[in-house]
Amino acid sequence: MHHSDSIVIIPTYNERENIENIIRAVMALEHGFHILVIEDGSPDGTADIVRTLQQEFADRLFMVERTGKLGLGTAYIAGFKWALEHQYEYIFEMDADFSHNPNDLPRLYRACADEGADVVIGSRYVSGVNVVNWPMGRVLMSYFASKYVRLITRLPIHDTTAGFVCYRRRVLQTLSLDDIRFKGYAFQIEMKFTAYQCGFKVKEVPVIFVNRELGTSKMNSSIFGEALFGVLQLKWHSLFHKYPQAK
Repeated sequence: MHHSDSIVIIPTYNERENIENIIRAVMALEHGFHILVIEDGSPDGTADIVRTLQQEFADRLFMVERTGKLGLGTAYIAGFKWALEHQYEYIFEMDADFSHNPNDLPRLYRACADEGADVVIGSRYVSGVNVVNWPMGRVLMSYFASKYVRLITRLPIHDTTAGFVCYRRRVLQTLSLDDIRFKGYAFQIEMKFTAYQCGFKVKEVPVIFVNRELGTSKMNSSIFGEALFGVLQLKWHSLFHKYPQAK
């Protein structure tokens, strides 16, 4: 088996238009990243494409197939547990639709491996607003959602809902993954908030976020509502909860 210290977790549901291209883009990077696809029973044949590619990338491409659309948060939790069991040191979250540029993966990696961060966020908002092809209403909603999260939680993070993230192994080992409660965008907030409460070093790296060109967005009002009210629950819970501390 080809060994790597890094694995990129890509959750998929109906991503047949994107999945082969995103896998090939990551595999072409010099670092030698591995990929774990968490496939939620896509009816469009996404899993079949991954299985075909596994013959080409047998020692670098892995897949966990689940029985249905169970939520982004649960997909990442399943991926985190798999990555910990298989001894990866740097564990990435990335979308399948090229909204996150695979060429930015080495930048996030270096911020962890060379610069000492424990959590590195590919941030849309740390250096202005770096979003391409989103409707202005969605840009404003996302931007002010992050402002709202910072106000309530006091998190020193500009892009709290970002889904392009690198975690050191020790972060995911310290967090109680089974206690992470949220499934949608609030999952992203909860992970960052919990890591910060545990005393881990969080760093933001500016990236340009490009809206998907192929496939259908999974964003909906219920996901946004979960984030809105979930932040209040997180803050309230933190007042009475003792977090394990980074060693």
